[in-house]
Amino acid sequence: MKKVIVMPGLVGLVYKNGKIERVLSEGSYWVGLWTDIRMHSLRAPFNPAQGLEIALQSDCILPYLELIEVKEGEIALRYENNRFEQVLFAGKYAYWKGLIDYRFIIDNMENTYISDEIDKSVLRHPAFTTLIKTYRVESYNKGVLSIAKEGVKVVDPGEYVFWNNREVISLLQVDMRVQMIEVSGQELLTKDKASLRLSLFASIQVKDAKKAVSENYAYSKQVYTTLQLAIREFVGTKTLDEILENKELISDYVMKSCKADIANTGVELSSCGVRDIILPGEMREIFNRVLVAEKQAVANTIMRREETASTRSLLNTAKLMEENEVLFRLKEMEYVERIAEKIGSISVAGNGNLIAQLKEIFVNK
Repeated sequence: MKKVIVMPGLVGLVYKNGKIERVLSEGSYWVGLWTDIRMHSLRAPFNPAQGLEIALQSDCILPYLELIEVKEGEIALRYENNRFEQVLFAGKYAYWKGLIDYRFIIDNMENTYISDEIDKSVLRHPAFTTLIKTYRVESYNKGVLSIAKEGVKVVDPGEYVFWNNREVISLLQVDMRVQMIEVSGQELLTKDKASLRLSLFASIQVKDAKKAVSENYAYSKQVYTTLQLAIREFVGTKTLDEILENKELISDYVMKSCKADIANTGVELSSCGVRDIILPGEMREIFNRVLVAEKQAVANTIMRREETASTRSLLNTAKLMEENEVLFRLKEMEYVERIAEKIGSISVAGNGNLIAQLKEIFVNK
């Protein structure tokens, strides 16, 4: 006989003819000298040398084991004392009861969605890196989720996790904020064949994310093209003078003609406006000359009016002086005063009649 001691955390299996005959728990035992005893740790999975299927044919061991079978296409999450430890794939597994509290969650990876029993925080474990597909929708976006078996639906901001299987899944993010789109540098011809370059800004916002993404290809390009065609249509029906004099009519026309078409893409056109209108070099020179000529004509008209008014005033003054002798003498003295202001010194030369001549100026005849 020999004494066998089974230490804490271990279990002894007594074999006879390759088959488990008895299970020895913690304690001391007297057994035959040639008895085959093999020790196993209660902390480790039970993986007998002869194979699990053969070992499980011994009924005496079954009460000591926690058995879990994972089918093809499934996975099992193994928890020890409520802490996730391992992902188990297809196969049969056995764990010792007593020392560790085991818990298992089985889910079918052929499904698109992950079971609600699985805590989503566990999916951040490195063991799931190749097992899941993760998509994230930012706070200012909407997500357009497309699943082959289910179709298309709109999802709110957040994180979405699916099993990594053959199911085709796509998630497109759509910015729901107000955006500014620029239609710039459009080379256009007016009704009178004048060339110009026009730029326009438009304020847009996606209102129906599903329609914008799933029913339209590149909705932003469609919005741009719609605005571009409206601008060309308007400019082609107006002369250059009409466009330059009424620039606000461009944005009004674009709003009216494009709002409904753009709404069909799931986008709202809220406002638009012309940023600038640029004329080519030759046209700019011509317009500058026209502008100078117009301003010169206005200046000439004003000057002629002033000259006419001045002449009329002189005529009225002459008539008054002709009718009033005193007024005529006052006007003479006014001019003498103006002349005297410009005289620095006087040198008198000549005959004695000079004094008499000056006197005659101031004497009433």
